[in-house]
This record gives sequence, structure tokens and C-alpha cells, in this order.
Amino acid sequence: MMAVREKPFTFRFVEAGPNLALELTNATDRTLKSVEVLTVFLKDEITPGGPSQAHIRFDAIDRILPTEKSIMSHRTWINGKPAAGERDLLERLRVVVGAAHPYVLDISWQDTDGKTRFQRIPVGH
Repeated sequence: MMAVREKPFTFRFVEAGPNLALELTNATDRTLKSVEVLTVFLKDEITPGGPSQAHIRFDAIDRILPTEKSIMSHRTWINGKPAAGERDLLERLRVVVGAAHPYVLDISWQDTDGKTRFQRIPVGH
């Protein structure tokens, strides 16, 4: 019998003032701790196939309560330096219907037993 992978998170991109933000929702009835989204390295649009010049880092969240929504703070880095707000690239992770999803949100968290779990969500365009 194959185990079904747990998918406790749903997501959406929301307008947070002048910026775009990632909102995660804990769709379970359990508190999830040490929630992290791994850094997303963006494809280089100037030199396709070349090394990534930009990436997005998300700040970890201590816990997300059952059915709670949480905004994941993030920062875009370009060439090893934090980018100014107007150069934020989170928009590239928005899902466009019918387009390929070249990126993935790799989410890790600890369950109520302290065991680390993972979920992958395809995103981008």
C-alpha cells in the first residue's frame, strides 16, 4: 500500500501594500511548527541556461495554528545583494493558467511529534 503524501498547505499571492506577498494557509487541524520555504533560485532571463543571478529568500515562521493564514516575508537577492523593493521578483512565482510552472515552493515544517515533513508546490510562469 502506497502512503499518501500530506499536503497541509495551500497558498496564494496577495497584495501587501505596494508589494506582493506569499500567504500560506495551514489547512489542517494541527499546529505546524518551524515552517520554512526554501530559497527559490530564478532562471536567468538575460542568459538562458546561465547561472541564476537572482533568488528569493523567505523568513521562517515559528508556527501556524490550525486553519490560520500567515504572510511569509521575503527578500529578493540579485547578484548576492538584497534588491530594492522596486526590483522585487516575487511576481515571477505567480501561477499563470496554461503556462509551465518552472519553480517550486519547497516547504518544510515540524508536525506535533517533532518530525520534519515536506511539501512541494509547483509555481511560476
